[in-house]
Amino acid sequence: MSKPHLQASNLACVRDGRWLFRELHLELGPGRALQVEGANGAGKTSLLRILCGLTPPRAGEVRWRGLDIRRCREDYHASLLYLGHQPGLKDELTALENLRFAHALHGHTHEEQALEAALDQVGLYGYEDVPVRALSAGQRRRVALARLWLNRAPLWVLDEPFTAIDRRGIVALEQVMAGHLGRGGLLILTSHQPVELPGMTLERLELAA
Repeated sequence: MSKPHLQASNLACVRDGRWLFRELHLELGPGRALQVEGANGAGKTSLLRILCGLTPPRAGEVRWRGLDIRRCREDYHASLLYLGHQPGLKDELTALENLRFAHALHGHTHEEQALEAALDQVGLYGYEDVPVRALSAGQRRRVALARLWLNRAPLWVLDEPFTAIDRRGIVALEQVMAGHLGRGGLLILTSHQPVELPGMTLERLELAA
């Protein structure tokens, strides 16, 4: 199998009758990270959804390992971890059960110790058996982010991963992202704050308002 490689060419997006962006190009290879920047409403989330194959572009195409993602959808989604604004959790399940369920959906299984360790990494030690509905917004966000310590998909696409996370959590997230890149992974993220990836180069793409 060829090395992971993401390429987008001539992308265009329209929302509510307004062009968000046109003729957008980007390319990302192993060990590379891209931070998408821009004011609210500039189209950052729309771009991420297009790159993930969740929203069709008005024009252009996205290619994974040289193939249009519409032609390799199953392989592409198996190679992708997307975390959007919404944590995507089931309120009736506990933090641990949600983490187990998320990975089972993708055909992965983990030892209970690994799942608990991932929750510990995001500061949720002692909350493993608490129903998600009883957690704060920040804690719910951290349950979703715990997947980063378990997931080995080559492409991570993260929409505002640092929202509602304290400084200790931010440092831990930056470290796990740097580790992902060090293994040859690809990373695309949005963030309203500076991002530090130790030993890694972070490219930037600015979307005009």
